[in-house]
Amino acid sequence: MVQGSSYICSLVQSLRSASFPSKLANYSGYTSRAASNSLRHPSTYSEDEYADVDWDKLGFGLTPTDYMYVMRCSKDDNFKEGRLSRYANIEISPSAGVLNYGQGIYEGTKANRTEDGRILLFRPDQNATRMMHGAERMCMPSPSIQQFVDAVKETVFANKRWIPPPGKGSLYVRPLLVGTGPILGLAPAPEYTFLVYASPVRNYFKEGTAPLNLYIDEEFVRASPGGAGGVKTITNYAPVLKAIARAKDRGFSDVLYLDAVNRKYLEEVSSCNIFIVKGNRISTPAISGTILQGITRKSILEIARDHGYQVEERAIPVDDLGDADEVFCTGTAVGVAPN
Repeated sequence: MVQGSSYICSLVQSLRSASFPSKLANYSGYTSRAASNSLRHPSTYSEDEYADVDWDKLGFGLTPTDYMYVMRCSKDDNFKEGRLSRYANIEISPSAGVLNYGQGIYEGTKANRTEDGRILLFRPDQNATRMMHGAERMCMPSPSIQQFVDAVKETVFANKRWIPPPGKGSLYVRPLLVGTGPILGLAPAPEYTFLVYASPVRNYFKEGTAPLNLYIDEEFVRASPGGAGGVKTITNYAPVLKAIARAKDRGFSDVLYLDAVNRKYLEEVSSCNIFIVKGNRISTPAISGTILQGITRKSILEIARDHGYQVEERAIPVDDLGDADEVFCTGTAVGVAPN
């Protein structure tokens, strides 16, 4: 695919210096009542103490941290106070709604450590808003924006020593909302669990910052009109595993999907949104119910407008890739990745 770097480098620098992130410094909302005696209270770690991790070998895999956050509610109730507990397996009914009918959604955000010791979160309120939208689509109660942001902050604060040193990666934070109550007939679960866990990560793709090589799939589609492609439901991800495996077997990094109706317009990559640049114009597929409204996508569009670029959200024929000056992907996990 088309390779380029000048615009992408500019965007990465803008994302790093933008005023989007919220500071975590001075946050001390630790409320855990379930920490094991063998696990130290997060406030007992020194400011410069790190977990025992080889940060130079960090990839994008699960590295269990110390704590997770858990909050529950019934179908017709609202979420109330949650708590931190030690990171561990959870007990769930075999007839849970999430196991039988896929009633679950998730989010992803990151915490980063700066050179001057601050810890920053990237727009967690936007993730909270997106979760609320997804929960409504999946007939689930959702934490409020404040509850969501507080839960993320508590999780990050409790796992502060797992945040990589500056330039060595991020603490990836995964909020989950799942139907854990038992249900046999096809209906919303009677109980829901919201939990947040975290893991230190670095580059999502093995290519690192090198250009990606995407496979344009003309057989499999990611989402169809009228479906749930526009929300971050767990049911959107397992179906693309076969397409990804086939692409990787052929030497590609990931899959670029086309629309389900015409099979000629760009949609998105398995785990990120896509952009094309031509001159002073930056284009990305329009949100139409089949494409996830990425937080990084939204931020890139805002930054591009601030920098004087002409921004388009439109139907993009696959043939436009060949005429583009640059092509890149964006997402919480991938950041900004050239193609």
